Amino acid sequence: MPLYEYACRKCGRAFELLVRGSETPECPHCRSSALDKLVSVAAGHVARGKESAPLEGGCGRPQCGTGGCMGMG
Repeated sequence: MPLYEYACRKCGRAFELLVRGSETPECPHCRSSALDKLVSVAAGHVARGKESAPLEGGCGRPQCGTGGCMGMG
């Protein structure tokens, strides 16, 4: 079940919604189905190949994220 972000054209609110199969999504605030699907930013760790540089401030290990191991020997 994919999680999508939407903006309602009727009330202007933005929200996330689980969409199942051929379900028609509707705004949980005003129940309108006049929605715009938003481009969402993926959360979590970014997969990197061998050629990729680590994220700024990090060592590149998945445990580190964006610098959690900085200053550790």
